Amino acid sequence: MKFDIKEEDLIIKPYKQSGPIYIREQKGKFQKIRRVLSWCLMFAFIALPWISYQGQQAVLFDVANQQFRIFGATFFPQDFMLVAWMFMAGAFALFFITNWLGRVWCGYMCPQTVWMLLFTWVEHRIEGSRNQRIKLDKEAWHAKKWLRKGAKHAIWMSLAFLTATTFMSYFIPAKELYMDLFVLSWGGITSFWVFLFALCTYGNAGWLREKMCIYMCPYSRFQSVMFDKDTLVVTYDQARGESRGPRKRKANHKELGLGDCVDCNLCVEVCPAGIDIRNGLQYECINCGLCIDACDDTMAKFAYPKGLISYQSERQQQGGHTSIWRLKLVGYAVMTVLVFSVMVIWLNGRVPIEAYVTRDRGELSRTDYRGIVENPYRISIINKSQQPQTYQLQVVGIEGAALAVHGNLEFAGAEQKEIPVTVSVDETLLKQKVTPFKFEIMALGDAQVVVEKESRFYK
Repeated sequence: MKFDIKEEDLIIKPYKQSGPIYIREQKGKFQKIRRVLSWCLMFAFIALPWISYQGQQAVLFDVANQQFRIFGATFFPQDFMLVAWMFMAGAFALFFITNWLGRVWCGYMCPQTVWMLLFTWVEHRIEGSRNQRIKLDKEAWHAKKWLRKGAKHAIWMSLAFLTATTFMSYFIPAKELYMDLFVLSWGGITSFWVFLFALCTYGNAGWLREKMCIYMCPYSRFQSVMFDKDTLVVTYDQARGESRGPRKRKANHKELGLGDCVDCNLCVEVCPAGIDIRNGLQYECINCGLCIDACDDTMAKFAYPKGLISYQSERQQQGGHTSIWRLKLVGYAVMTVLVFSVMVIWLNGRVPIEAYVTRDRGELSRTDYRGIVENPYRISIINKSQQPQTYQLQVVGIEGAALAVHGNLEFAGAEQKEIPVTVSVDETLLKQKVTPFKFEIMALGDAQVVVEKESRFYK
């Protein structure tokens, strides 16, 4: 038995180019989309902490006070279920997008990609084009090189510091954070976290770059589980492009036995991961479309049809038709909508009050000279709204019970207090040793804001 093995089949091709990756700047349709999305993401990231709602910072994750404020709602650790629903909804949405359009999140919206290309943009403006940067790095160190490298890293560090400070303004009130910065009065903890995040941003976007996506991000590793023959990924049309090779623009490449690929290598030079898409689908590919725009430019110059590199599914490559109405994709969409719906229902049914009842640390009960049995309790009440609220407290389920409240039931927005109370009952009215009952806490003026907590009365 003989096997027809070609010489090129024996060549082991590296997944990416060796050495540092010098990204060539590229314009095109998909890069316009990516830039618009990137600017929207950065604008939202910077602007959100400065938005006020009802006189307070609209979005603030106050870890110190264990309060998470999102516009009109305040969440506490007791609302951790919401975080679980958000992660589930986000996961299914990501599965849906990945099964449909591959790793477009990585290529268009991932903060690592957005900041990496921002740092590359700065590098291009200071050190020049791709070829100029390669030449500069090969030169011996001289004054001009020191100046350019110094300016680049100074801007990188400034961007990293601004990013870290903005990130911290989600956890510390923005006005307070920046005011303390201007007067140089940051505390040790604030300074530590800002400089740590700045260092991470500077290292990830400026130095590690594609290594974060290739070696550290787990998403690229398990993406294949969500791919199928109908997933749209960046694909090189090998049948049309091969055999590749250089030629003159006016030459008839068909007569020369060449395909449409002119082997200009631009698809590799613009790739943030440094891969050659012509070697087939690789997990390093982030579906950013840079190689598509570069190839389309080349095809236009040679008057060839565009689309030699394009978003295509495996089924389309084989001449078939890809439909979005397929079981796996529809299933992910249904689960995404279902989890989001459950989350919305849970939020609508959320009562802006939480309470916990504990018995006082002293004796279970005491009986005075009149035969009145008293049970002391402590009720911890949390006002989950951002508005001041006054509550009323009553006992339900015990005949003839009297309630004494030893504290103030007026609460500020998002305030938590522990209120001592005493429940008193005539001994003659108690028919059993232990009587179950409920504390009912209701907001004055809003009967819908009410919560009941079960407890026991001991004779």
